[in-house]
Amino acid sequence: MKRIFFAYHDDFNKYDLGKDHPLIGDKPRRTLQFLKERNFESLLDIKEPEPAREKDILKVHTNRYLEEVRFLSEKGGYLSLDTPVPKGLYNVALLAVGGTLLAGEALFRGYNISVNPLGGFHHACRDRSSGFCIFNDIAVVIEYLKEKYDIGRIAVIDLDVHHANGTQEIYYEDPSVLLISFHQDGRTLYPGTGFIDEIGKGKGEGYTINHPFLPLSGNESYIYAFKEVIPEIVRKFKPHLIIYQAGVDTHHADPLASILLTYPIYHFFAQEIKELSKQTCKRLLVLLGGGYNSISSIKSYYNIMCGLAGREDIINEEEIRDVNFSKTRKTTKELMEILSSYW
Repeated sequence: MKRIFFAYHDDFNKYDLGKDHPLIGDKPRRTLQFLKERNFESLLDIKEPEPAREKDILKVHTNRYLEEVRFLSEKGGYLSLDTPVPKGLYNVALLAVGGTLLAGEALFRGYNISVNPLGGFHHACRDRSSGFCIFNDIAVVIEYLKEKYDIGRIAVIDLDVHHANGTQEIYYEDPSVLLISFHQDGRTLYPGTGFIDEIGKGKGEGYTINHPFLPLSGNESYIYAFKEVIPEIVRKFKPHLIIYQAGVDTHHADPLASILLTYPIYHFFAQEIKELSKQTCKRLLVLLGGGYNSISSIKSYYNIMCGLAGREDIINEEEIRDVNFSKTRKTTKELMEILSSYW
């Protein structure tokens, strides 16, 4: 198979919000190191990105917000209660977006799959930060590729445990972007949004799809909902590009949430989304999103990479009993009834 494009820069590891903050600063380096230890390097084409240009950021974010981030980054400060801006973070945040832009560009230069290990900042809104996210690289790469390559339809499959509220807010009225977000129920977890009746507005109605999961939901719930909701709708949408926000904070060992997924399911997700990409557009951009237990996150990312590369030597662990499967089936049925008017 073709190599997987992998954007990486040592300065990715400077996206660190402080020693007492749950975001793990050196996760990109440790992820790449783990892949190399597992003989993955020959399957990757590793390239260094440049920082995103401010004009690309401004396709999504307001000038006032960009200037606020830049100002706080000069001495350090806070954008929100959970999102500090350590000194110098502005340039690192631009580099993170640059990684996503480079990986997105690769899909129009001969690659079918590309990865940014420091991507998926889906909580950032046009004019504000939240949830550890400074700039919404998902939206920035969408606008960049739309303009440069005149692509019309982009599907975003976001499997991070937290709802993709920033991406949703930006594209809520836009039918060119299909957003599917699977996440822990907003009544029990930040950001408190992402309910099944949030389906878009105006011309974008039907193009935002949210499936919440109750705490303690496990593999059975996620596999069932994935198969029922995602493949058919994505195929009908006929995207020119698929973006997979591959957050792994759904793993049972993650300290910030209460979903009970295990390592093998991340291989399943990656395989299935890769197959959807093959069937529709042959362009898959993978952003290794949230994960706040360094050991479980890196092992989960490894299984994702195995799924993308067609490798079966994955990390296994015993499945945890899913106590919410019947409730998940009910939620899925209710969601599909709502969506039946659109899909």
